[in-house]
Amino acid sequence: MAMTDVLSAEDIKKAVGAFSAAESFNYKKFFEMVGLKKKSPEDVKKVFHILDKDRSGFIEEEELKFVLKGFTPDGRDLSDKETKALLAAGDKDGDGKIGADGMCLEE
Repeated sequence: MAMTDVLSAEDIKKAVGAFSAAESFNYKKFFEMVGLKKKSPEDVKKVFHILDKDRSGFIEEEELKFVLKGFTPDGRDLSDKETKALLAAGDKDGDGKIGADGMCLEE
C-alpha cells in the first residue's frame, strides 16, 4: 500500500514542502495539512503501518527520523530535536516508541 492510497498526493506534497526547512517540523500542522486529521481511525492505522518500516507494530525513534520520507521520497530527514519532540508527543506510555494509537492527532 502506498501513502497516496490513503492521502492526496497534492496534500502530501504541500505538507512536506511546508516543512522543508531544517527545524521547521510541526507535527500538529503537518498531520492537519496532509489530511490525516480528517481520516477515519482505520485510515490512520493504514498510514501508521506504512510508516512502520520494520513491521514491529511500533514506530521507533529511528523510523521517526525518516517520517517525511514515509510520505514522499522527496521528504527530508528530521533533526534529532524534531524526532525527539515527535516521539515525546506520540509515546503514550514512555517506552520509547509509538503504537498505532499514538499518532499525535489530537490537539
